[in-house]
Amino acid sequence: MLKPILWVGLVKKLNKVRTPIILVNFKTYLEATGKKALGLAKTAEKVSLETEVCVGIAPQFADIAPIVRATSIPVFAQHIDPITPGSFTGHILPESVKEAGAVGTLINHSERRLKLADIDAIIRRASEVGLTPVVCSNNAAVSAAAAALKPDMIAVEPPELIGTGIPVSKAKPEVVTGTVELVRRVNPQVVILCGAGITRGEDVAAALQLGTEGVLVASGIVKAKDPYKALLEFAEAITKK
Repeated sequence: MLKPILWVGLVKKLNKVRTPIILVNFKTYLEATGKKALGLAKTAEKVSLETEVCVGIAPQFADIAPIVRATSIPVFAQHIDPITPGSFTGHILPESVKEAGAVGTLINHSERRLKLADIDAIIRRASEVGLTPVVCSNNAAVSAAAAALKPDMIAVEPPELIGTGIPVSKAKPEVVTGTVELVRRVNPQVVILCGAGITRGEDVAAALQLGTEGVLVASGIVKAKDPYKALLEFAEAITKK
């Protein structure tokens, strides 16, 4: 059953975000750049409307605004910097991402690693401008440390499984269950997602059975021969849960 995120005992929707959620990271794949990014976003929107499952996407920065104008699904940035308006050439200003229409941002992806102090600062800046922070982590201990910083979401992704097609929910289920247990002790309000190697609907179902509230995926959708079919399979795994 689809449900809004529970937050301090109150039912609250984080912008357009609700759980369970499928969050698709476009990375910098050519299959998800420019016009192709917009096409993939519309495919994600189609699946979301057909199944009533929340499907969010994290495109490249230049593609955020066009996608927001053309679709109704939640759009996340892939990163922001812990800066305020001013002299920071080449950095990603949180206000700029928000103005472009994003509702949230990934933080500390394995391909954009950060120090704990920077993660903390980015979570604070994201919250200040109204962006939903999604902190990526590689194991249960890091997830617990991140949970103490009070992000809205944590996505656990063992980096050695990213892009392999081997789902963490099957290859290393103890990483997922251990993360859920530790994070719940530290911060029972944070939403936990599962990533790395998610390529089939059964992987999504397994992730939810292990106690998570959604998945963070990338190549399993972006590089699929038929992204619509692949994403529909993911969403149907949630609706049948």
